[in-house]
Amino acid sequence: MLNYDYPLYRPPSEARSLIFQVTLGCSFNKCSYCNMYRTKEYVERPWDEIKMEIDLAAKHMPDTKRIFLADGDALNLSTEKMIQILQYLREKFPDYERISCYAMPKNILEKSSEDLKKLYDAGLTMFYIGIESGSDLILKKVTKGATGQTIIKACQKAKDSGYTISCMVILGLGGKTYSKQHIEDTANVLSISAPHYVGALTLHLEDGIREEFLTKFKEPFLPIDDSDALNELELLITKMQPRSPVIFRANHGSNAYPIGGTFPQDKAAMLEKISYLKAHPELCRPVGLRGF
Repeated sequence: MLNYDYPLYRPPSEARSLIFQVTLGCSFNKCSYCNMYRTKEYVERPWDEIKMEIDLAAKHMPDTKRIFLADGDALNLSTEKMIQILQYLREKFPDYERISCYAMPKNILEKSSEDLKKLYDAGLTMFYIGIESGSDLILKKVTKGATGQTIIKACQKAKDSGYTISCMVILGLGGKTYSKQHIEDTANVLSISAPHYVGALTLHLEDGIREEFLTKFKEPFLPIDDSDALNELELLITKMQPRSPVIFRANHGSNAYPIGGTFPQDKAAMLEKISYLKAHPELCRPVGLRGF
């Protein structure tokens, strides 16, 4: 029904959401592990096009409950334009429950607290933030454009304005060489920022991005195997000590093993399951069924 500009991406938890592409591509587009928007130029779509698509969707799906604003950089729009979009969405979908979007740490930090609150009051209430790693060394090697401290500041700023935040981290991003540092620093960032949700993925270098990743890493990269991934999960869960409840999931399609629970009450159970999986490697997801 809607004329999407592909490729189109959304978080797994937005599978049933109505998606509007208010921007195309990513204004940063330099993360060496990500090729989601490498085929696109960053564009902020005109209001007339967005309005037309909202009108069309409202006619055919008036009972929509959840809305996701794509592509990867909706928050890069001016506050005024975002409010215009959000107010119109609320008018056309009066029974909506949630409007969400991806959010880079830099985009959150570039918005004033007042602007973030205005957007929240206008209906945008959830951000998906790619943390990837808490290690400054790894973040630099993968050209993330963030540091552990800026990630913590961005998460706290969003939470202070009322947002629900769901953060992603990537197992194996430091390879075997930096596995311990990557996980310990990531656990520290997650413990301090205490996102409402955390999703752990496992690094999968697609052909279109592999050479760039290896070049920017600037030293031999030794990929982790399934056993290493379980060890990273075990260390991450062991080291995480968030000050408020965190729903943790490692059931993404890129992962060899599904793990999930809520901190702090399920921490011991998750570690117990990891111990069981270590003893039963035959339970891992076949490589052919995995994808980033």
